[in-house]
Amino acid sequence: MKQMESAKRMIVLCLNFIGMIFHTAVYAFVWFSYYYPAISKFTARFKFYKNGHLLMIAIYFVLLFFFFHTYGGLKVGYLKPMEVFFSQLFSLLFVNIITYLQISLMNNWLVTPEYFVGAMLAQLLIAAFWIYICNFVYRKVSPPREMLLIYGERSIDDILRKFASRKDKYNIVKCINISEGIEKIEAEIKQKYGAVVLWDIPTADRNKLLKYCYGQSIRVYMMPKIPDVLVAGSDQLHLFDTPILLTREYALTVEQRMTKRAIDVICALLLIIISSPIMLITAVCIKCYDKGPVFYKQVRCTVGGREFWIMKFRSMRVDAEKDGVARLASKNDSRITPIGKFIRAVRIDELPQLFNILKGDMSFIGPRPERPEIIKQYVEEMPEFVFRMKVKAGLAGYAQVYGKYNTTPYDKLKLDLSYIENYSVWLDIKLMLLTLKILFQAESTEGIDNSQVTAMKTADRTEE
Repeated sequence: MKQMESAKRMIVLCLNFIGMIFHTAVYAFVWFSYYYPAISKFTARFKFYKNGHLLMIAIYFVLLFFFFHTYGGLKVGYLKPMEVFFSQLFSLLFVNIITYLQISLMNNWLVTPEYFVGAMLAQLLIAAFWIYICNFVYRKVSPPREMLLIYGERSIDDILRKFASRKDKYNIVKCINISEGIEKIEAEIKQKYGAVVLWDIPTADRNKLLKYCYGQSIRVYMMPKIPDVLVAGSDQLHLFDTPILLTREYALTVEQRMTKRAIDVICALLLIIISSPIMLITAVCIKCYDKGPVFYKQVRCTVGGREFWIMKFRSMRVDAEKDGVARLASKNDSRITPIGKFIRAVRIDELPQLFNILKGDMSFIGPRPERPEIIKQYVEEMPEFVFRMKVKAGLAGYAQVYGKYNTTPYDKLKLDLSYIENYSVWLDIKLMLLTLKILFQAESTEGIDNSQVTAMKTADRTEE
């Protein structure tokens, strides 16, 4: 089994490597055929020898690998084909813009961009074709993994629906309740399943099954509980002759907070300048539509539960909450105006929050700020919800990148805690880059279903 998995992984790595070589070859053609001759002709002293050309191509390849790795362009089989293509599209766009500026700097003036545009189109065609080939090969060498689902008291409809959305990769062939007994379940696991899914079972039983599967070299998919997330972000110490896991009483160190604040201020100022024309046009459109206020201000909570006024472009009717009751937006919400639908879809409504960031109420990356009333509702069912306010609220966050707008509150909490417990400056930068990608994913802006209004009441609460 280990050798088979290693072989699959090696095949995927080779396919990804060949794909990046194809993309780099397109750039090399453009460099040798157009840009290098033009630059060397324009700048008489500019002359590259063999190593210089190799360095230019190597820089492009390294940039390509970095953005592919960041955006998930190398995750053939793990992500859906369209998601991989979309990731590669974003990666190629960033790499080509950076390389265009690099060449323009060498030329002491902007070079003609049409060759890069042509190269981009050729690379997208190659990406579409190669992803299809890679996905086809991956399906041949890696058919859907047959899995056993072990569950407890909580309904399994939600988790079955999620795995069913990836039938190309996962196939839950049998479900068994933990009440059947550990011995019977262990006997069932021996039936040579490709993996086991542990879903909402008591911690003591889960630990036994986890150790059993590990001893039998069986893959385990486990949905973590909140203590698992906290432990996963702990530091390992070697003070004595036994490992010690340390979970700290504070979320971010002083140095991390200072660096994070500096990034927030610089990026907020730049984006306010760049997006000012868009904000001006949006303000005019909102005002002309129904003569109502342009901005929508609302009390939200940030670090330590401190309240502040968040600013957004108004996307709903003026009387959206005339009864004074706080409600989350739902699918096809009739309160959202036509202009509001557009600015919500492309996230323009969030732009005024750049001023909240500049003021210090928010950060670029962090748990999304909630309303005090909604926090109160969540805390009644999930006392741990206050844990997400250990850091400053953010314009975007872990839950927005890896979840959806309609992800259940309990799952959002676990995602936010994953960010807090594993914080680093690089993680912030990575999430900023990934946020640009989700701006174009419609499912991340969907409202909640009616069934999800009470989802927090049926969240995974089995902690013992």
